[in-house]
Parts: sequence; structure tokens; C-alpha cells
Amino acid sequence: METSLERIRKDIEALSHFNATPGCGVTRFSYSKEDRQARDYLLEQFKSLDLDVSIDGVGNIRARYLGKDSDAPIVMTGSHIDTVLNGGKFDGVAGVVGALEIVRVMHENDIRPTHSVEIVIFTEEEGSNFYSTMAGSKALTGKYGIDDLKKISNENGVSMFDVARQFGLTPENVEEHRIRPGEVKAMIELHVEQGAVLDDEKKTIGIVNAIAGMKTFVVTFTGKSNHAGTTPMYLRENPMSAAAQVISEVEDILQQVGTHSTVGTVGKIICVPNVPNVIPNKVAFTLDVRDVDPRGIRAAVAEFKKRVADKAAAHKVEVDISLIAQGQAIQLAGTVVGTIETAAQELGLTYKKMNSGAVHDSAMMAELTDVGMIFVPSVAGRSHVPEENTPFEDIKAGCDLLLKTVLRLAR
Repeated sequence: METSLERIRKDIEALSHFNATPGCGVTRFSYSKEDRQARDYLLEQFKSLDLDVSIDGVGNIRARYLGKDSDAPIVMTGSHIDTVLNGGKFDGVAGVVGALEIVRVMHENDIRPTHSVEIVIFTEEEGSNFYSTMAGSKALTGKYGIDDLKKISNENGVSMFDVARQFGLTPENVEEHRIRPGEVKAMIELHVEQGAVLDDEKKTIGIVNAIAGMKTFVVTFTGKSNHAGTTPMYLRENPMSAAAQVISEVEDILQQVGTHSTVGTVGKIICVPNVPNVIPNKVAFTLDVRDVDPRGIRAAVAEFKKRVADKAAAHKVEVDISLIAQGQAIQLAGTVVGTIETAAQELGLTYKKMNSGAVHDSAMMAELTDVGMIFVPSVAGRSHVPEENTPFEDIKAGCDLLLKTVLRLAR
């Protein structure tokens, strides 16, 4: 019994066409027209399998394949379908399609495990729309409530709460749909690695031991706009100079105080008024710090804040540092990791036990249940870019492993 390569290929290709930027990767933000098209496609697949479907107040989708004991805790598997701007077609989608495919296999072989198996599609994992990663899984696990949904907003200043309502959802009811302790026996997420390790080592499968924690900040320097030609250098209050110096020192900070696994990224910069012959009034940028060791994050953030304050004083500008997203580093459940490893050995798959530097919705589930993750290779480690690629044969191998693992956990 195995999954179907052709069905997997067909589903991933179909979802890639729901795309706001054809010819330039895949762009599918939460609550967009393309998101609705992808949702409708998947809901149609769930309907054909007679699954019990529910959608919560922020749009998290849960589709349940009923087991023999409807009162037993469920085994959950899935991922997300939202993307970054100009991203790839495999990130998140591989896990959703994998979950759909293993339920198809169970359905067509009339397999009814003791525990129900539930496909989950998390909303706004990437944070592309509201700058808060894993917002959907945070709402589903009780880490975000109504007030949080009203605070986070898109680039137009509209809150996630209001955008969800405009999309036809009921965010005011989000707390009624939270996952409760004991409701889920285990959560397994299949995902592309988004790094180059498996591809470089020619391994088919990665079995994840830990998921990195993260803190994401927006740093805003505010100075005084003035003429670029008539303002002497010694009279300037230039936020760009302060920001540029801080940004250039990020790598130095990580090397000095981080662990071997600490990473930091400045990914977005905003300059106001962003005019060639005007000294800026305001410069803001994001800083993303991650590590599987919380000590690395703490040390890097502390040193970063110190240098930000020093540069603000040196350039006579004001500064604000706002934490906009965070997630705890987690160790995945040893029992689930062991189950995945045994299944990989039985299937004859080459594998590597490894950590995840990317954050995932599964990390939000770790306080409520046992969590496991399966990685499949990313060619040349490329992800969050149009060139993102994973051979469909590798995705099928991951789906076969997911099927065997879920059946063992749900039996």
C-alpha cells in the first residue's frame, strides 16, 4: 500500500495555479482571491472523501476521517497553503497534499484506524499578510485571542480580525474552536526542508529533532528630514546612518554572542520619505533572530538592543524596538520521532535526524500534544523563492512515510 505519485503531482500543480504573480513564483496571501480558490479546490477534495469538515473563525480548516472510536483523541497532519511574496509551490503545500493523499489511500483501501485522522490547514503561517507568523495555529491553540487578532494588521492598517470578517469568517467565535488538551494524540507535519542539507547529503528524508525558536522585531529610527545638499553633516539627525550601522553589525553580533546555531536576518527596510535628495525622517527595518537553543536568541537580542541604543545616541535620533512575533524553541516528542525513524527503516529510506531552522505550525501544537516532523529535500536548499524545487518522487517518499507513521499512531 502506497501513495500515488500522479495524484500528488496533480494536486501540487493545481494549487500552484492559484497565484497572484504568474511567472514570478507563487504568491498566495491569506484571505486573498487566490487563497479562496485554493481553499475551494481542497474543500472539493475533502467532500469527495466524505470528510467531516470544520472551519474556525480565522479560517483554519480541519477535515476529519472518522476512525472506529470517535471519542479517542485524533491524529492530526497537515500544514499551510499561504505563501510569501514570489515564493515557491512546495512550501506548506507539500504537507497539505501529503495529508490529503494519505487519507485518500486509507479511504480507497477501506482502512479505519481506531483513532480518527484529521487533515489540518493552518491560516497565515508565513505572516506575509499580517507580519505575524503562525497566526492561525496560534489562534487554534489559544495563544491568540480576539484582542490579538484586532491588534495585528496588514500594510493598509486593517486588522486580521476585520479582514477575516470581510472574507466571510467569524473571528469573534475563534475561541470556541480552540484545540483542548487531550483532543489530539499526535501531530505530524510533512514539509520541504527549506535548506540544503538533505540535498547535499543525498538523503531522501529528514527526521526533525527540534524546531528553532524565533523573535522578530521592527526597529524604527526617527530623525529629522532636511535638504541633502544644504545640511552639514555635523547638523544632521539621520536615521539612515544609525540603521545602516546597526544592520551592518548583525553578523558581528551573532558571531560574538550567539551559539553555533544562532541566525539573524534583516529582511525588510522602509525609508520615509524615500527620496534621493532628502535626508530621511524615518527608517524602519525588521530583525529576525532564530535558534534551537534559547540562550542564543537571548544573548543576540540583548547585544542587538545595546548597539541600537548606542547608534541612536550617536546620531541624535529616537528609536523604538517592537517585538512583533515570537515562538519558543521546542524539542519534538521522542516517541513520535522514534515511530517515524522505525517506519523510515522499514521502507528502506535514507534519512538524517536534524533540526529545523524554519518555524512551523507544528511548534505551536507542542504544548498540547506530541509532535513530529518529516522533511523532504529542497534542491540546492532554495525556498521562499520562485526557484524552490523538490522532486515529486521525494515528496511521494515523504508521503509514504507519513502514511506508515500516521497509521501506526492511529491504529
